[in-house]
Amino acid sequence: MTSRRAAAVALLAGAATVGAFAPVGLYPLALLGFATLINLWIEAPRPAAAFRIGFWFGLGMFGCGVSWIYVSLHRFGAMPAPLAAIATLAFCAVLALYPALAGWLQARIRTPQVVRAVFVIPALWTLTEWLRGWVLTGFPWLSAGYAGVDTPLAGLAPLGGVYAMSLATLVCAGLLWCLALGRARWGAVLALVAVFAAGWALRQLQWTTPDGAPFRVALLQGDVPQSLKFDPRRYSNTLETYARLAEQSRARLIVLPETALPRFLDSIDPVYLGHLAAIARRNGGDLLLGVPTRAAPGEYYNSVLSLGSSPSQIYSKVHLVPFGEFVPPGFGWIVRVLSIPLADFSRGAPDQKPLAVAGQRVAVDICYEDAYGAAIARSIPAATLLVNVSNVAWFGDSLAPAQHLEIARLRALETGRMILTATNTGITAAIGPHGRVLGRLPEFVVARLEVEAQGYAGTTPYARTGDWTALAAAIALLALAHLVARARRSR
Repeated sequence: MTSRRAAAVALLAGAATVGAFAPVGLYPLALLGFATLINLWIEAPRPAAAFRIGFWFGLGMFGCGVSWIYVSLHRFGAMPAPLAAIATLAFCAVLALYPALAGWLQARIRTPQVVRAVFVIPALWTLTEWLRGWVLTGFPWLSAGYAGVDTPLAGLAPLGGVYAMSLATLVCAGLLWCLALGRARWGAVLALVAVFAAGWALRQLQWTTPDGAPFRVALLQGDVPQSLKFDPRRYSNTLETYARLAEQSRARLIVLPETALPRFLDSIDPVYLGHLAAIARRNGGDLLLGVPTRAAPGEYYNSVLSLGSSPSQIYSKVHLVPFGEFVPPGFGWIVRVLSIPLADFSRGAPDQKPLAVAGQRVAVDICYEDAYGAAIARSIPAATLLVNVSNVAWFGDSLAPAQHLEIARLRALETGRMILTATNTGITAAIGPHGRVLGRLPEFVVARLEVEAQGYAGTTPYARTGDWTALAAAIALLALAHLVARARRSR
């Protein structure tokens, strides 16, 4: 295959792989896409060629999968269309360097092709995927494991998290490659059956147990368009919308989205805040309010405040989004180009305790924070319930809301906890500890989702070890590949 043809096939395979993730959710596309990549890498004549193939695959996957970045930059950030397109392409190109690195490394390791397909490539993909979620604050979106949330492989999440599912997905793709090329056919069939059977068996286990009695929760979706969110003329209407939705509920816990009130806490009418607190007390519980706070001039936070029967508590976001919530040194010019209010938040303390509200210990995370599974897992076993508040209105009617819901489902699986997601424009949902959506609201409607919630106690293995189990498994596969190659050379 010529280099141009290989690049085109890699680009198309990467783009097609996006269909395995939400909202399409066709998991076989992940196996086919990665099997195609494995074949291209094995056929590549040199490490440099494998690097280029990995880059084009990554550019296809991220170019389609995170195209919503263009929406936030141009439509809501007021960046000129050509500049927004260039910035989005450049960002996707940077992300594509991680698959490129995996391709280059696998080509440098001399092993039999079957061993490379089933051991080496899955291990290196997983390790570079983990690096992508860590380097320069990380961007773990579209990790391969998310595509398996509705498959038996989801049983691996409580053990090794999303990266264990990524590793298993790539192993299965390697086995599919073996079947397609007639390599170790019966062994590949048996191994595929064993992987999915093990995942199914693990999914039957109950890692956590109910803690306390079920209780009622209400998740409020105000559907405030991003273009109007910070418009002073819209402010009173926003207050009225959330007050009305809260008044209609008798839930013990009421949750409002991220920055539901688009003004600093100290500039909001205390009478209005008192009214929200009175509603929560009337219900014998508490209300969680997304609101920006400030401690000193130039020091402000993206926060969630509790109001109601319990003493008032606050959580401030720790993992901030580069350029959207904080400005890296030397990049202030980008903020001047973009029309993003509150674009330079301060970082909250990393060791914040769960909020004691509504008879639960609630670990709150804000928007993008729930993409970091190990960070969420650190709140376990102290937390009995997880709550995510978001404002994905920044991404309009794109793939982002459905992808974000899929990420939240993985966090529930990893921790064995129920997770409540309250968003401004959708998708607002309640997710059980097995990752199943128990209730959701349609996007772009003003509505209230009321469901019965349950706190949980206990700890999953992933909550104890974080990503280290998956990373250790990937390294073990590399070590096994080395032993096989050395034994082959010694014959």
